[in-house]
Amino acid sequence: MDTQTLTYIFVGSSFALYIGIAIWSRAGSTSEFYVAGGHVHPIANGMATAADWMSAASFISMAGIIAFSGYDASVYLMGWTGGYVLLALLLAPYLRKFGQFTVPDFIGERYYSKAARVVAVVCLIIISFTYIAGQMRGVGVVFSRFLELPIEWGVIIGMGIVFFYAVLGGMKGITYTQVAQYCVLIFAYLVPAIFISMLITGNPVPQLGLGSDVVGSDLSVLARLDGALVDLGFAAFTEGSKSKLDMFAITLALMVGTAGLPHVIVRFFTVPKVSDARRSAGYALVFIALLYTTAPAVGAFARLNFIHSVDEQSYAEAPNWVKTWEGIGLIAWMDKNGDGVIQYGAGAPFEGRADYDGAAGAHGERLLANAPTDAANEIVVDRDIMVLANPEIAGLPPWVIALVAAGGVAAALSTAAGLLLVISASISHDLLKKTFRPQISERTELLAARGSAAAAVVVAGYLGINPPGFVAQVVALAFGLAACSLFPAILMGIFFKAMNREGAIAGMVAGIIFTLSYIVYFKSPWFGAVNDADHWLFGISPEGIGAVGMMVNFAVAAGVARFTAKTPPSVRHMVDAIRIPTDAKASK
Repeated sequence: MDTQTLTYIFVGSSFALYIGIAIWSRAGSTSEFYVAGGHVHPIANGMATAADWMSAASFISMAGIIAFSGYDASVYLMGWTGGYVLLALLLAPYLRKFGQFTVPDFIGERYYSKAARVVAVVCLIIISFTYIAGQMRGVGVVFSRFLELPIEWGVIIGMGIVFFYAVLGGMKGITYTQVAQYCVLIFAYLVPAIFISMLITGNPVPQLGLGSDVVGSDLSVLARLDGALVDLGFAAFTEGSKSKLDMFAITLALMVGTAGLPHVIVRFFTVPKVSDARRSAGYALVFIALLYTTAPAVGAFARLNFIHSVDEQSYAEAPNWVKTWEGIGLIAWMDKNGDGVIQYGAGAPFEGRADYDGAAGAHGERLLANAPTDAANEIVVDRDIMVLANPEIAGLPPWVIALVAAGGVAAALSTAAGLLLVISASISHDLLKKTFRPQISERTELLAARGSAAAAVVVAGYLGINPPGFVAQVVALAFGLAACSLFPAILMGIFFKAMNREGAIAGMVAGIIFTLSYIVYFKSPWFGAVNDADHWLFGISPEGIGAVGMMVNFAVAAGVARFTAKTPPSVRHMVDAIRIPTDAKASK
């Protein structure tokens, strides 16, 4: 059976499974829609949390950025995993004990203010839509290759699937769908990694294969890769080019951003009691580690295989995967010297974007509208395809390629669904029920939640078609926005009784405005800003500026709180009650 048919079977079967689970577990009340009724088992919640958190950035893009950035990409591994530990230890048990439905719910009650709740909702929506853009882009990349569709149509199909099971099932449906999606994505990630590790090193454990010798050589994988890259004019894989300050800032932004992500935090509201929140956090960390400890090996193997597959390879005899990915615009080649051979090396191969002008060249390649630069490099590859293309590059069986396609879709859809839910819950519950129309019935609130989820799907689809960068980069921006806005407000709400509503509101507003302005200035086409280290503030990239925004938030909040009214005694008592280490009053 060919790869295309197998892909349709694998992806179609996974879709049928997700939709079936959504129908079986559809929400019938607001409690089930928002927090699955609060009755999810810790192991199931751990799997769902892992799937919710391991997005398209983790499955599709992280190994790709490791493949091309090497040591510099370690910020993603350290930041995201460290942030989850921070969330599990510092925030999750206390938020579960508070017993509300959403993050804005906690902020509104803790800071005794509807204005604080509204500001939190605005921050949450900005974060979630930035994050979801990366997920929908990931869906588009998967479908465009394996279902042979334009990226735009891939995003639209993904929108339809997410809409169905997120709107119908709510958190109850999403939770059990995410359990299935975790099983699909982790199996799809590990199987090709084991295959490729065996082929390159003879070791079936990818984590150990990364440090093993290449078969038939006395050099380790990393030494072999370092040598190959240096010979081509690149920096060594194990050496970094980012400044220490930027590395620190990005890692910190990803860590505290993880701890402030609303769609992950809400998962800890779905378990019966506080101790279950701690247990599910531990299970989730184990499930997450399976992928995150494998990603460096996948990235290194992918880059090594890519170099051997394309460099000094005649385009006419290039592997089929090169021309397949070229056909959808995610690989491009420009024959600068007219020899018909692919030269891969350091330097930008094209001026600006590699836009296809609709014509074919002398060798059958897609002609590009951009003039070539003086760099020797003739080929460019979208780093988001490396995990998806890895089985093809390594020559693995068609069923493995189809499995990876199903895993990539599962990773993107699981997080997209969680994000849509927190957006809809914030609009229907925090804005309507708790702020502007407290008199509405539960039925009306549920309809509003589903309607806002439908509207959010449309916006998410647009952002997926027009993302501001590759998947991991877009997600990193979302983490920075969470770091500068929600995380400080949550942390101070739990551990600093003196923090009042004026300070919290001022801090969130200052943090999100500073960080968002910086990101828009350097990432949007409107300002024409040069996005390189020479123009960044203190040499900190847009991916790391959330760490500075967090400090702005803390500083503004502390300053304003010092000169405004003190926190009421009732709120201080509530904070003390949240921090008592017991399951008493765990549910409301």
